[in-house]
Amino acid sequence: MIEIEVKAPVEDPKQMERSIIELGATPIGIEAQTDTYYNAPYRDFGKTDEALRIRVQDGKSTLTYKGPKMDKVSKTRKEVQTEIKDLDSMGNILSSLGFSPVATVSKKRKNFRIGDFYISLDEVRNLGNFIEVEIVVKDPRNYQEKVESIFKFIAKLGIKRESTIRKSYLEMILDVDNNICSSVVE
Repeated sequence: MIEIEVKAPVEDPKQMERSIIELGATPIGIEAQTDTYYNAPYRDFGKTDEALRIRVQDGKSTLTYKGPKMDKVSKTRKEVQTEIKDLDSMGNILSSLGFSPVATVSKKRKNFRIGDFYISLDEVRNLGNFIEVEIVVKDPRNYQEKVESIFKFIAKLGIKRESTIRKSYLEMILDVDNNICSSVVE
């Protein structure tokens, strides 16, 4: 499947939630997610723009692979995932194959749905608040039309295309960590 996603920072999450609901979105739940990202021993996922993560949410664990971003304006990418029955064994398999944990991203996520849009308001530890609007498609052809439909939707929320972010939470966390490390060195 292809995950078509646009993300932007949010200054006032409560107001954004009201605006989302005013547009007709239905709240569908709140989740606490902890994502541990891994790097491969044979290539650097940071350089290839790929991701491998284990997400723990509501007592369930999922292994997810995300391919490189497919365009320059969104976070559209191939995504494959599978449920993990034994988290400790999966961690042991990954480390035995040489995969190493890179960072962990923890967030509280409020989810909404309107039409084809899946909307998340995220409070990400050490990063702040964000909105993600996503559509999942099986056929990657004409995905640009879906990207544009997301931009039209977020414009109704007062979010400009220029304020969107293509970086993943992992990339932002690593940037924060690198800035902290470089300021300690200086």
